[in-house]
Parts: sequence; structure tokens; C-alpha cells
Amino acid sequence: MALAALLAGSAWALPSFTEVRRDFHPSDTLIVDRDGELLQRVRTDSTVRRGQWVALADVSPALRTAMVLSEDKRFYEHSGVDWRAVSSAAWGNVWNTRTRGASTITMQLAGLLDDDLRRGGGGRSLTQKLGQTVAAQQLERYWRKDQILEAYLNTVPFRGEIVGIDALSRTLFGKAPHGLDAREAALAAALVRAPNAKPALVAQRSCELMRAMEPESKPDCEALDMFASAALQRRGFEASEGIAPHLARRALKESGPNPETVRTTLRAPLQRFALGTLQRHLRELRGRNVEDGALVVLDNASGEVLAWVGSSGDLSRAAEVDGVLAQRQPGSTLKPFLYAEAIAERRLTAASLLDDSSAQINTASGLYIPQNYDRQFKGYVSVRTALAASLNVPAVRTLVMVSPEAFARQLRSAGMPLAQSGDYYGYSLALGSAEVSLLALTNGYRTLANGGGFGETRFVPRQLAARRDDVPSIDPRAAFIVGDILSDTNARARTFGLDSVLATRFWTAVKTGTSKDMRDNWAVGWSQRYTVGVWVGNASGAPMWDVSGTSGAAPVWTEVMGYLHRNEASRAPAPPAGLVQTRVRFGDELEAARNEWFIAGTEQAVFALAPDASATEAASRITAPSNGTIIALDPDIPPNRQRVRFEAEGRGLQWRIDGKPFARGNSAQWLPWPGRHRVELVDARGQVVDEIRLEVRGAGVVTGAKR
Repeated sequence: MALAALLAGSAWALPSFTEVRRDFHPSDTLIVDRDGELLQRVRTDSTVRRGQWVALADVSPALRTAMVLSEDKRFYEHSGVDWRAVSSAAWGNVWNTRTRGASTITMQLAGLLDDDLRRGGGGRSLTQKLGQTVAAQQLERYWRKDQILEAYLNTVPFRGEIVGIDALSRTLFGKAPHGLDAREAALAAALVRAPNAKPALVAQRSCELMRAMEPESKPDCEALDMFASAALQRRGFEASEGIAPHLARRALKESGPNPETVRTTLRAPLQRFALGTLQRHLRELRGRNVEDGALVVLDNASGEVLAWVGSSGDLSRAAEVDGVLAQRQPGSTLKPFLYAEAIAERRLTAASLLDDSSAQINTASGLYIPQNYDRQFKGYVSVRTALAASLNVPAVRTLVMVSPEAFARQLRSAGMPLAQSGDYYGYSLALGSAEVSLLALTNGYRTLANGGGFGETRFVPRQLAARRDDVPSIDPRAAFIVGDILSDTNARARTFGLDSVLATRFWTAVKTGTSKDMRDNWAVGWSQRYTVGVWVGNASGAPMWDVSGTSGAAPVWTEVMGYLHRNEASRAPAPPAGLVQTRVRFGDELEAARNEWFIAGTEQAVFALAPDASATEAASRITAPSNGTIIALDPDIPPNRQRVRFEAEGRGLQWRIDGKPFARGNSAQWLPWPGRHRVELVDARGQVVDEIRLEVRGAGVVTGAKR
């Protein structure tokens, strides 16, 4: 009686089908988009390989047939115990630990559900076997046959760490359970009986099953042997699989312990399009030493991340590196924040004139000589042209006005924390010498899109995106003016042309950038609703070959923006309070007359050069280098790479070095030589009108020196 009570208690302790389904936990976590569509599957349990719960209707008919024929031919006839199988063999054979001939699917399931009935290393004890029999009858009383078979298929162990038909199908056959054919189904069923058997034995059992499943067919057992060997060696079902691996890792950190599903703010169709567009464009750039890229799309209003492409995937040799978070030099993409600061401080307006000519700026570490991307100078240009056409020298001159430290504070306020102080970077900060992440940079542009109001980004719905709307990070009036400039196709025509890839059929503001030695290429911009940032380069930091602002990231940016607005309009923002629009014209026809935006109180109608700004009228003088400049030579650099450029204002000029005629004209290049030198500027009458003194330090330059 005590034994009967024990067995009955064990049976009644068995869970319901609903409880088994509820307590089933995959070894993977599913990362889904805002609508529940799968983005990425990530393994989070290393102790077992268990897939998703599969409904019986989603299991192939061939597999259901094979499993019943293999494990329990009279499954649909008995009530938990196959008494015919029991009575057909001696008691020892029925309960022998090396055979499960009389153990039904229901009995096996009972053993899987109850730890007290679970098979040990030495087999089940008599008490366990009796308990398993009683439990199976109880299961049949409270569960339907389809529920029993469904639970069995999802909890039965197969080979090694594999548990359940979903993990087995994806690991050995690379497909979902509903797609298994007769051969694959027979192999799967054979593994239940002998999970760790050699491939030849598994193939033999599979061939017998196929004959039972299809009596009229003659399976090719030799071919099945080769198929079994290949399948059992296969290890599909990667630890992480999908279209958003980098975002998935971030989302898992934000979730609780071992979640089955994590919902994100992404849009799966957009993520898929962005990844495909980036990969296709990088394939088109083959031969230019570029293999990596990253992309992020933000919702302007909420800060939600709508797409997060961390790398080019299979095209990259460093696919694990997340290009959205990696720190890179942003190049000219920092210029909008610099001009916004200068406009907000009322040092400049959009129509102010800046000198785009050769400049040599004295710094604590020596001369800083900025150059434009095309190595050409445009003369005097307006701020609108300087920013839209991405001219470097005017940007550096603007930073001289603002100061590197003030500019660094502006960048930090817009969500770009720099590793060093502004003075550490010096005037090169105007050209993007600091390092920022694509996410921070894109969110900085989102700050411009939101009229200067900064807000944090978020990629899971329950994250709170902090905002600082009460104190704008950027003056709203300056942010509007910068956006108006970056949306002006005519203003950027000097560098990019009127038919640039940056032009869109709807309102957008965009800026490109390229870092030193073409190591990083960027395109970042916004529309009425979205901000998109794209980076192209190499995770290793290797330079690209002949990849410009319009051939690198810009085409990807344009395509993604076009996808976002295929059914959605984008209109220019309304000007904030405190702005006025005035008709302006430029002296000497430097630029065409136009309507221009000003912060109220800074507007004026005419912009012209001061009388001493024209080289034809100004007194002749040396403009670069400065008097007292010290030049250090490097003997390992070829001589033609160490020439010093002289610049002067005036007419009919001639240069003399140490009293000897050297060159004519307003500019000249000189190969320096160690020592102290006197440089004289002589006018057309032979009179010395200006002079400077230089000192050259270092060993003599050796022609053909090894590098």
C-alpha cells in the first residue's frame, strides 16, 4: 500500500500541458523589433541546446510518422502503456535498461517531466519503472494525444547537448522542423533510440525506418549512410544569427536575466534594407581597400533607434567590432557645430565673408597649415558657402575666433564627450581630429534637427530617453541657420556640384566628412522626422583608396533616406523666434545676391571686403610664414615633401633668401636647409618691402634616403 501511495503521488505531481509549455525555456533569446518581427537569435544558455517550442501542426508529417513508428507503433491505440508489447516478451526483456521496446512515448514523456522518474546512469530502478507506468496512464487521462506527442518532440534529448526537435532540425539540417523530408525525419527518429551511436548505426536504423514509412520504396541505404555522416558532423544553429547582432548584444544587457524575448525599437524592414544597402555599396567599392561600414537611424522626436547596423557582416574581417559605437575621427562632420557656435556668439552670420586662402597658424607645437580637400582655394567666401562646400581653411579661421575649448564645450553639450580638452586638439579640432562614435555624432545632428534640444537615444521601449529641452544645447536660431545651409544645394555646388548624390527630392540637411589619410568617411544628416548617420572605412584603421565624401558613405545615406521617405513627406522646419530674413548683396560680385537668415540684430544688407583686404590695394608684405618661425627637418622624409610655402600680398614681387634671388610672384616653395636665413620680399622697383627671419633645424636632407 505504501508503494501504491508513492506511485500515485508521483503521478498526480505531473504538471499539466499548459504548465509544461509555460515552463519551457529555449537556450536562445529572441531579439525582435517594435512589431515583434525577429531581428536576431542569441544563445544565452551554454548548458543545453534547446530551440523554440514547436506546435505539433508545425512539425512535418514525415517526422511525426517516423517518430511514432520508431518509438511507439500503437501510440494512438493504447492508454499510456502498450500491454501487448509487454506481454510479448519476458519480464526481463521488457524492463532491460538496454532496450525501450515496450516503453511508450507517453512513458518516456513521464520520465522527462518528473525528476524522480528520470533515467539515471545505471538505468531506472524497479520503483521508477512502476512509477513511470502509473504516470503514463495518468498523463493519458488528462492530456490529449496531440499534446503528449507535441510535448515529447519538444523535450526529448537527441545527440549531445541537443534537446527538442527544433534544435535538432536547425543544428543537423539547417531548417525548421516543418521542412524535414522523409530521409531527415528517419534520421532524427533514429537518434532518439541511439543518440550517441556511430553514424553507420544511425544510418542503418534510419534505413529500416524509411522502409517502414514507405513500404513500396527502396531507400538507398548507402547514400543514407553518407548523408548521416555529413549531418552528424554538421554544427549549424550558430550562437548568434540574424540581421542585428551588435544591437542584440546591447539589448540583452538592458534586459533581465535569461529572457526568452527582448523587444527593441528597431524596424525590421528598415534594418534589413539598411544592411543590404550598405553591403551592396561596399561590394561596389571592391578594389579600393574598404570593407567595413556602419549605419544608424534615429527618430528625431523620440530618440528611438530605428536601425543599427554595426558592421558589413561577412564582408568584414572584424565583424564583431560595432562600428556604431567605435571611436573614430569624424572629419568635417563637426563643422556644423563650430559654425553654430560662432553664429550663436554673434561672431559670424551666414553671410559673413571668410578668407579661403593659404594659412600658416602658429601653435605651441609649431605651424599648423590647413588644406582644403581639393588642395585649391576659393578666395573670400560667405559662411554659407564655406560650410556647405566644406572648406577647411575658413573653418580653422572660425575656430580661431571661437577658441578650441569653447568648441569642445559645444560638442560635449550636444552629446559628444571628447577624450581630451579642446586645447589638447588645438585648431585641428575644426577638421575633426577628436574621436567620436557614429551614435553620438548622429545624435548630435539630431540635436540640430530638434532646434538645439538634446535628448538621449534609446533602443528598447522601456528605456527613458532623457531630454534637456529647458536649456537647449545649441542656440535654436543658430541650429536653424546651420540646417538651412546644409540643405542648400546651390551653396555646396562649389565642391559637390549641382547634381550631387547628396541631393534629395524632399527636404534634407546633410554633411559629409573624411578623416586624415582617408581612414574614415561619413555622411550624416536629417529630414523632418529622421536622422541618419553612415560610416565607411576599415575596422583596422587602414586607409581607403580614392574614396571621397560622395563615393563612400553618401550614396548609402541617400538610399536609406529615400527608403524612409518613399511614402512620407519631409518639409523644411519653421524658423524659431528671433530670426529675420534680409536681402543681401556682396561687393565685387563675390557671390550672387540672395535672401539670408540672421539672428535679429546681426543683419546687414551689404557684405564687402575691407579696403585693405584686396591684395592689389594693400601694401606689399609677407603673409606666411611668420617672422621667427623655426622649421625642424626629418632626414627620413623625401625633400619634396618638406618644402616651405611662402605667401605674400602685392604686385610685381620677387623673393630673395640670404641676399640671393629665389623666385617671383605672390607664392613660392623653398627646400629648407639647416641654419638661420633671411627672407626678403622685393617690389617691382627692387626695393625690399618686407623681410622675415627663419631658422631651420635638423640634419641635412639626403636625397633618396630610405623611408
